Amino acid sequence: MSDLKETQFQITGMTCAACSNRIEKGLNKLEGIEKANVNLALEKATVTFDKEKADPEMIRQKIENLGYGVVSEKAEFTITGMTCAACSARIEKGLSKLDGVLEAAINLALETGSVEYNPSIVAPQDMIKRVEKLGYGASLKKENETDSAHKKAKEIQKQQRKFIMSAILSIPLLWSMVGHFSFTSWMYVPELFMNPWFQLLLATPVQFIIGGQFYIGAYKALKNKSANMDVLVALGTSAAYFYSLYLTIEAVRHNGHMPELYFETSSVLITLILLGKLFEVRAKGRSSEAIKKLMGLQAKTARIEKDGMEIEVPLEEVAAGDIVFVRPGEKVPVDGEIFEGRSALDESMLTGESIPVDKTAGDQVFGATINKNGFLKIKATKVGRDSALAQIIKVVEQAQTSKAPIQRMADQISGIFVPIVVGIAAVTFLIWMLWIDPGNFAGALEKTIAVLVIACPCALGLATPTSIMAGSGRAAEAGILFKGGEHLETAHLVDTIILDKTGTVTKGTPELTDVHLAREIEEENFLKTVASAEKQSEHPLAQAIVNGVTGRGIGFSDADDFEAIPGYGIRAKVANQQVLVGTKKLMDMYSIRVEAVLEKMQHLESEGKTAMLAAIDGELMGLVAVADTIKETSKSAVERLKHLGLHVVMMTGDNERTAHAIAKAAGIEHVIAEVLPEGKAEEVLKLQRQGKRVAMVGDGINDAPALAAADIGMAIGTGTDIAMEAADITLMRGDLNSIADAIYMSKLTIRNIKQNLFWAFGYNTLGIPIAAAGLLAPWLAGAAMAFSSVSVVLNALRLQRAKL
Repeated sequence: MSDLKETQFQITGMTCAACSNRIEKGLNKLEGIEKANVNLALEKATVTFDKEKADPEMIRQKIENLGYGVVSEKAEFTITGMTCAACSARIEKGLSKLDGVLEAAINLALETGSVEYNPSIVAPQDMIKRVEKLGYGASLKKENETDSAHKKAKEIQKQQRKFIMSAILSIPLLWSMVGHFSFTSWMYVPELFMNPWFQLLLATPVQFIIGGQFYIGAYKALKNKSANMDVLVALGTSAAYFYSLYLTIEAVRHNGHMPELYFETSSVLITLILLGKLFEVRAKGRSSEAIKKLMGLQAKTARIEKDGMEIEVPLEEVAAGDIVFVRPGEKVPVDGEIFEGRSALDESMLTGESIPVDKTAGDQVFGATINKNGFLKIKATKVGRDSALAQIIKVVEQAQTSKAPIQRMADQISGIFVPIVVGIAAVTFLIWMLWIDPGNFAGALEKTIAVLVIACPCALGLATPTSIMAGSGRAAEAGILFKGGEHLETAHLVDTIILDKTGTVTKGTPELTDVHLAREIEEENFLKTVASAEKQSEHPLAQAIVNGVTGRGIGFSDADDFEAIPGYGIRAKVANQQVLVGTKKLMDMYSIRVEAVLEKMQHLESEGKTAMLAAIDGELMGLVAVADTIKETSKSAVERLKHLGLHVVMMTGDNERTAHAIAKAAGIEHVIAEVLPEGKAEEVLKLQRQGKRVAMVGDGINDAPALAAADIGMAIGTGTDIAMEAADITLMRGDLNSIADAIYMSKLTIRNIKQNLFWAFGYNTLGIPIAAAGLLAPWLAGAAMAFSSVSVVLNALRLQRAKL
């Protein structure tokens, strides 16, 4: 059996959908590559490969051979414990073997290490662990300066500088062009601006220095037997530039009248394309705000105990097993277990619940939650990429980098689009040159340039990924984690929702709901006696009684001679009174008559409650009822699902009577009860065989098979890791309204993608004939092309303002 592994690469140099499509095709042809997805908007490649046949270095080389770059980062370390050259060589060799490490250099004299690595595969903490495993010490020398935010800022600055320089050089050329029109004859145009040599002087740096990126991109594309946006831009602008240069030289040679030149066409086109790219880079940066916000939740440093001292270290240096100190008001830096202390923690970033949760020694805590009022010592259990927040970030990244089925259609079209456009441009030139306006080379060339420029497939490539990014990001902010773009696309097709009962419709923990007295006794004394007897029991029903009585502000007495009687209840002595709490069988065992409360007991059980009889000194005193009550929002959420046209079903292993009572309270008509865990998946399949598109919502281990079998599996995030692993969507909040929000977000995203594709296809379908007909000047075609890409991205960004 092959050993599959997934890795990611940040790619530079992509300009349009043809680029991402070419990289994807190239990687998929490599031996050992199971699947490769390339996301143009995120500029990321996600590759699943067989470890026995391929490796990350081979994948990186293939991307570079195709003419693109792979982003790497550099980490500097201080190394301790080295004694000779053999030590430094050993560390160097050990680091080089780590997946994702591109180059490692260790300096024995300076006791430092420099490692170039792929941040998507390996982290500095992994390198520190490797060095420590080899028997040496390592710590980060300085914070990494080449993080993604820094790179993005540098990229924007670079695009700004290019655009400003191009604009400064192109303005005189544009001025001279505008001055040629009859309706602008009043404009003053300096004589110098009309000089062909001056125009050549301005146009040349724009064409070859500022616009050099298009030539490089076109060369790499053609070398790999492909074509992209760079090919179209290079062809169009070169035709205008070199034709103008030819006319200038010919006029000078023959001392003739200077003809109409097209230097401004090539320069203004490059300037407008650079402006469009600048807008695009800025907009694409905004479309990954969700990831930035999630990463911003993390603490940057942590205080740990080392050699009996409290020291502050970067978060990356905290290891599992470390004792971490957290003061009131601080963020918890890592996932762990409270070792010492008591406090209330704000876990709203995970659960959406605004009320702080009380925690004490032995309780689990999660990184990025906020310690409200107590000093805590926490034993770190999960750090770095293993933490709950890191897993959430990973799920969001997976959703944003995965490819929705609707995108594959656009990719297939964009892959053949550029060669078709070049063909249309050539036909346009011939038709104008030979038939419409015979012999007018300049006129035919102008129409050809307009066709080449208007047809750039940037908008087509950005249409789907930007919407997926914005939609999944907005959903993540609302606590809805889509595992992939395909789930975001298909969720809106669901017509049937199956809800697990316990922990999904209900709170999952029983609560004291009813107290009924059979004798003249004060309710407070009755509850105090019952709870005192139950206090030593481990049973969930006993805990529900104790918690319910505590919540009413009633105290406890000590209990003696406690005995749990499995299947019956408990027996104990409280204040020298013999107390029995349990089933009718327990009362029968001690010959206690219960006829007076039987009717009440049956009524409570018909409502799905568990009734327990209580006797003191051989006499029945009353009963208490406990139930797993429905969540406050369940009824309104079910109504909302019905309004969306969804058929709602509740499925549970409970008996029919209890199941129907809970379903009635939640407003659910269709109930499937007494289903064994292994039978839940079969119930899902039954509905699917009836032609239903089924979403299963659950939170327990026993729900995992049904979650996997459903068209869409939704796991309640407050449940088990296994359920979340099997699900397609994780609902971080326990509120069932998240189901409706997830489906609504899916509908919004698909509508947004369809809008983008319509305008991207429509724009090219309409624009190419207009340009071929000679109704579009090349510079206007360039402006329209830039606007199309920006408009698609801005339309996708509207999803970030969706109200959930």
